[in-house]
Order: sequence, then structure tokens, then C-alpha cells
Amino acid sequence: MANIPIDILISPDSRQPLKWENGKLQATGDGPAYEVERSVPILLPQNARETSSQAEQHERFGSRFFYVDHYQADAELFDYFEEMENGASIHEMRRLHETILSEVPPEASAVLDVGCGKAWVAQRLCPTGISVCSMDISTVNPQRALERYPYDNHYGVVADAYNLPFRDGAFDCIIASEIIEHVPDPGAFIGSLLRVLRPGGSLIITTPYNEKIQYSLCIHCNRPTPLSAHIHSFTMKKMEALTPMEWVGGRRIYTFGNKALIRLRMHVFLKYLPFRLWRLVDRLANQVFKKPTRILYAVTRK
Repeated sequence: MANIPIDILISPDSRQPLKWENGKLQATGDGPAYEVERSVPILLPQNARETSSQAEQHERFGSRFFYVDHYQADAELFDYFEEMENGASIHEMRRLHETILSEVPPEASAVLDVGCGKAWVAQRLCPTGISVCSMDISTVNPQRALERYPYDNHYGVVADAYNLPFRDGAFDCIIASEIIEHVPDPGAFIGSLLRVLRPGGSLIITTPYNEKIQYSLCIHCNRPTPLSAHIHSFTMKKMEALTPMEWVGGRRIYTFGNKALIRLRMHVFLKYLPFRLWRLVDRLANQVFKKPTRILYAVTRK
């Protein structure tokens, strides 16, 4: 585990470069200073974090900042590193990860993992020599990611996807797996990620396909609350329509996973198949039973 390269960082408030000063990251030109906790810089916009309540955050900064406190509390309550026990879920996650990794360009040397969760990206890519920045809006997950996977080419950052503390073109590849359905403004989310991707680099997004979002009634505010904090549902057309085309040099999109195979508990047999053979079976299943579970959207920056 090492300190993140300073040359890729900027202040999320002033957009100025950062430098080390008195154990903090200081923005040049008398800009704000940012704390570093357990080797992880806390690079959230200070203007938003200084607001005293969630209601004031929403009024002053809009819904983009309203969710910051939610995911800080979420990471404290739920253990993203806890091992799954359900065989079907384990197999589904395995195939999700394999599908994403199949899209990572072979020449990529620096990868940003947005919403790193349990840091599976660092677990898989760091041993191959690829540098990975595990980024999350919560403080807990990047810290635990570095503790779990203390590679010299593994870095952690606490940051907001709408105010990324990275210079333009800092990464060869960006992975945002199962994140876009949670964010308030998906189009702005995609645009922000493309800014920090180098020309020719790949942005890889996955999300549930055409999900029927379920709600429960909050006992505190008496308002409908989406289960699993999913606030958007996507089809391929909707996903493509959100993309700021001025950044796009190329793109491809497809569905994968199959609800029929999951309900039939076919993972008992499919778990023995290598990825390419599983992918073939999955595609055939989706031709017969058109019930895909996920979308993968790969965008190449212009």
C-alpha cells in the first residue's frame, strides 16, 4: 500500500493541484486543505460538507449532495466485505466480475474503481501489475480496501463522483459497477467520469436491466423509500440517451445474465464452466428466454 500519486489529484472545490503540507493535502493558491485518514485522502467538497443538515444540503446544493450522509451511514452499518453464503448470488457476482474484467483494455495501467465496495477490482487487478484507485463516497470502504489488499499499486480515495478530485485524463479505465442506479443524476455521473478518462480509455458501467423498483413506506418521514436504494431503472436506450456525446469516441452496450437460469438454480451446474463457455450458454438462454438481469455499457472516450 502506497500514497496515491499526487500528480493526478486536484481540489474538488477549487480545481487546483494538491500538495502535501503538514500531513494534509493542501490546494495551491490558498485553497482548502483535506484530511488524510489511515492513508486515505478525504477529498469531498468542503462547501457541501460544512452544511449543518441534510435539509440544508438539499436546499443549497441540490440532490447530488443529499446522498453523501446516507452512504457514510450505509458503509458504517453494512459490511461490504462480508462473504456471501447464497450459492446463486455467489455465482451471479462471479459472472458479473468476469464480464467486467473481459472489457478492461489489455493496455490499461491505471484503473479507477468508482464505488469500490468490497474492492474486488483491486483484488483481481493489482496482482497483475495494474494500479487501482479504490474510490468510494464513504470513508470506511476505501480504508478497509487498503487494509484487505495492501498492494504497492493500490490506492484509496474518499470522493464524490460529481466532483472528482482527479485531473483530466488521469485513468486508462474506469469501472462503475452497480452504481449508476443509486445516483441522483445519471447523465452528469457519466460525464464526470468521462472527464477523468484519458482519450482512448474505457468507461465500463453495469447496472440491473429494466428493474422494477420496489418501495416501502418510511416509518419516519411517511414517504415511499426505494428498496436497496435503487432510484433509477435502465434499458439500453435509456442508458445511451444519457451519454454526453461530445466525450464519446465509441461505445457498445449489451445485456447479460438470465433470470430463468437463476430461478432454475442452474448455477449448480454452470459454476463449473469457464467464462467463455458460460457466456455462450448465457447468450443462448437470453435468446430463448428474453429475461436478462444486467446491462454492460462500455464507452471509449474521444
